[in-house]
Amino acid sequence: MRWLGRLFNTRDTLVRLTLLDLAGVGYLVFCTQAGRTPTVTQWILAVGAFAAALLLHRRPVANMVVQAALLAAAIALLDDIMINQVGASWALIEITIGAYRARTIWLAAGLLAVVDLTNTIGDPADRVAAGVVGLALEVGIPLLLGLVIRANWNLARQAQERAVAEQRQHESESRAARADERSAIARELHDVVAHHVASMVLRVGVARHVLTDLDPRVGEVFDDVHGTGTAALGELRRLVAVLRDPEGVRGDAALTAIEPSALPAAIGAAIDRARQAGITVEADLDPAIGSLDAVRGMAVLRLTQEALTNVAKHAGTSAVAHLVVAVRDGVVHWEVADTGRGGVPAGVPTGGGLLAGVPSGGGHGITGMRERVEVLGGRLEAGPSGTGWRVRTALPAVVAASGRAPVRSVPGERGAPADSPAPEPA
Repeated sequence: MRWLGRLFNTRDTLVRLTLLDLAGVGYLVFCTQAGRTPTVTQWILAVGAFAAALLLHRRPVANMVVQAALLAAAIALLDDIMINQVGASWALIEITIGAYRARTIWLAAGLLAVVDLTNTIGDPADRVAAGVVGLALEVGIPLLLGLVIRANWNLARQAQERAVAEQRQHESESRAARADERSAIARELHDVVAHHVASMVLRVGVARHVLTDLDPRVGEVFDDVHGTGTAALGELRRLVAVLRDPEGVRGDAALTAIEPSALPAAIGAAIDRARQAGITVEADLDPAIGSLDAVRGMAVLRLTQEALTNVAKHAGTSAVAHLVVAVRDGVVHWEVADTGRGGVPAGVPTGGGLLAGVPSGGGHGITGMRERVEVLGGRLEAGPSGTGWRVRTALPAVVAASGRAPVRSVPGERGAPADSPAPEPA
């Protein structure tokens, strides 16, 4: 039934009229009455009907007038008027199923009825009555068929419009629900988390000034805690802004950007922090990372920060972490491997993108890493590597128009300077 519906589609008028003309030619060649050969007049009127149907397939009203005129001529000149009768009836179908007013449809039906009745002029009353009954076949059936097809089209269009409206309503409700959830999370972050972090930063600042005779190493720890807390407050404020006004930030919150030229320094700062935590970090950074687009650059930075933090937490201070960031063939290859404990924690599946030592059911860092990678079209992979663990991914890269930015060296490593602060995300 699908092909039948397609045949009567308004876009396929030329196709069905071509098929109708081919059927008419077949009738003239194989199915004429009593095996009689079609006359020249019959061929002329038939070819005229075929040509009008094809040339006027986009103008059904004009086609109807021409077909009616050809039918009137056939009634006056021919004994077999089948071709012209079918052509006129089909023209009525085309008008009926098209987007025309009811007045136009009824006028076309009346014109065809009048032309058909001219075939009974001068006939006895019984033949005139038979001709009137014959109008049900010649006019009534085409009219009814056209109206049914048109009604089905309207119903299908209305169903499609309702489906689109329901989809839009569902999307609107989903957006409203997500907005409510974001607002609730933003309130909690602002009123609870940010408040406590600000309180801790304030107390660390007070302690730095009150405790004057501190060991320099303790002072460095206070400075690091104070700086980290201040940076965390900035991140929280930006996250609250994104949650409350996601349209004010281009793209998803996971795609927060960083200036490409600032990426090497930011990675260098993350490496420096990991070293201050007691682990040894060996960095192998491709200078081309300074030309990554801002979105991929932020992803590389966040992955590096999270991975080094997990190494410090779970692999132990005796571990050696090896960081590799390389750009090859338009793809960013990122990897962090450590030499810490290689055992699989209880409840943590291997090969699922989890870092070593993450306790069962604890933390959301790995989930965030995986989501960030998947948003950019990559896949996070992890698993045992020797006595330690390795996590890696490959991200599609876009080279910035500004070209490659030089990467300054970290003391003892190829990377960013140790004294460069991490830039704030855009």
